[in-house]
Amino acid sequence: MSTVLLNKENGVAFVTLNRPETYNSFNKDMAFALRDALDDCAADDNVRCVYLTGAGKGFCSGQDLAEATNPTPEDFERLVREHYNANILRIRNMPKPVIAAVNGVAAGAGANLALACDIVVATAGASFIQAFSKIGLIPDSGGTFFLPRLVGMQRAAALMMTAEKVMAPEAVAMGMIFKSYSPEEFETESKKMAFNLAQMPTKGLGLTKKLLNVSFENSLESQLEQEKQHQMSAGDSHDFKEGVQAFLEKRKPVFTGK
Repeated sequence: MSTVLLNKENGVAFVTLNRPETYNSFNKDMAFALRDALDDCAADDNVRCVYLTGAGKGFCSGQDLAEATNPTPEDFERLVREHYNANILRIRNMPKPVIAAVNGVAAGAGANLALACDIVVATAGASFIQAFSKIGLIPDSGGTFFLPRLVGMQRAAALMMTAEKVMAPEAVAMGMIFKSYSPEEFETESKKMAFNLAQMPTKGLGLTKKLLNVSFENSLESQLEQEKQHQMSAGDSHDFKEGVQAFLEKRKPVFTGK
């Protein structure tokens, strides 16, 4: 059975981590399968939104420790570079929105995989845990980059050092994630969001993502300059022309992502 499932429907690529017996913990096979799935999504112009979730009762419980017994420093270097950094960079460089639909526990690298996505939604019973300190490690997979930007330095430090569990409604309240849904609503509402995003002007969304990726590093002047350049590109798109025409004709626009 594949460790990552990929199904496409109406412009949405559903990417499912598929090791439910381990709460979708990462092993080598799953890490490389996720890389392949993300590459497929990036290359397919018919995919206009990616929906990342987990099979069974968990989203992702982080590294499968059975595959990381007594690792050397070289093993750590390879594991972090190949398993995690490669996938985080693929998500951030994806020229279309990526939703993390967190259906259960998201721990360690699994939590940070979710936080690397553009929009994070979760079922109310889902939890986020920076579990690294429990085994003497440091947060990886971009955790020290994304979490302070989402919740602030003080709170990020506390969550990383104490490994305190954060339930989805609390994660919404602190700005860590966008929304939480009741278990009855979760699948329907999260997929509705993905299908809506897939009908939006994908090129403009991708350019917005590019700007967000650099917004904390740029000066105001540099960010304004990049906004100008990307606005020129967006203004030259088919979807901009369609959006204006639809507004003038008082109809709903039909965007193609181009």
